[in-house]
Amino acid sequence: MTWLVILLIVAFFAWRMMPPKGVRAISTDQLATMVDDKSKQFIDVRTVAEYKARHIKQFHNIPLNEISQKMDTLDRNQEVVVICQSGMRSMQAAKQLHRAGFTNITNVQGGMSAWKS
Repeated sequence: MTWLVILLIVAFFAWRMMPPKGVRAISTDQLATMVDDKSKQFIDVRTVAEYKARHIKQFHNIPLNEISQKMDTLDRNQEVVVICQSGMRSMQAAKQLHRAGFTNITNVQGGMSAWKS
């Protein structure tokens, strides 16, 4: 019985971490090759303080708790690349964008913790 409970908990967290259809996941190495692409919108969903402490200059800061109010500032026809500290909050933002009708969304796995530049 204990194993079943553990298995269900692991499955739940694995399911929560999986990207929805329409959300692509990339590594920070892949991000490094695309960060200067002007056809993409780069959004950092960390807090203002986290962003000020360290960020990638091409990324604009829209904290996760503000993403739903500021979606109308984003172009639905352009790819949106989201990043946070570890990839968890950016996945939440990606899910919100997907539910709002955005179709070309990319989440940076590992986030700023994995960014080397």
